[in-house]
Amino acid sequence: MEVKLDLTPKPLVALTGVNKMIDLYYWTTPNGHKISLFLEEAGLPYKIHPVNISRNEQMEPAFLKISPNNKIPAIVDDGLSLFESGAILLYLARKYEKFAPKSLPEEMRMLQWLFWQVGGLGPMSGQAMHFTVFAKEKIPYAIDRYKDEVKRLYHVANTELGVHKYLGSDEYSIADMATYPWIVPYSKLGITLSDYPNVERWFHEIEKRPGVIRAYARAKEINPDA
Repeated sequence: MEVKLDLTPKPLVALTGVNKMIDLYYWTTPNGHKISLFLEEAGLPYKIHPVNISRNEQMEPAFLKISPNNKIPAIVDDGLSLFESGAILLYLARKYEKFAPKSLPEEMRMLQWLFWQVGGLGPMSGQAMHFTVFAKEKIPYAIDRYKDEVKRLYHVANTELGVHKYLGSDEYSIADMATYPWIVPYSKLGITLSDYPNVERWFHEIEKRPGVIRAYARAKEINPDA
């Protein structure tokens, strides 16, 4: 099923705080899943605008106005356009007061894990996936370098999840939503999840959440090969 890309710029109006339809510019990647996870978990109304990165639709001028870095995901919410998945999650959590602690110390403990994912697990997993799965030329040094770093990061998460039920907290948060989609393709990197029992417990608990199930079902609707 082909979905027509709708990149019509939305009018920028003053923020009202009214819970209107959120426009999600999305493709079926781990970073894209982060935002659909939040929106499904929070039960917020949203419309997906597919941006097929395999066709370079993220390079279209209309999308550049929404996402200056030409990357998905991006949102337009009540006139405010945002790009960068971590910033979007933090915005949604604060605006809608969901999936983030209220006190400053607790929020900071959670946010350090959000930034850990954005600055570490995501980029390193992406590079490991590129050199292991997608690169036409297999470069052992690059494969080993990035896979070893990903395994180190799994160990870091495993230690944290032995202390707390979730990342940085005993409450499910945007840090978990950001991290989960990057753990999903673990088998493609040759990682055995049972080597990290706390991560394995956390992973299987999250994959059963109704909001997570709905978000990944939406992904299949957009891209059956997701």
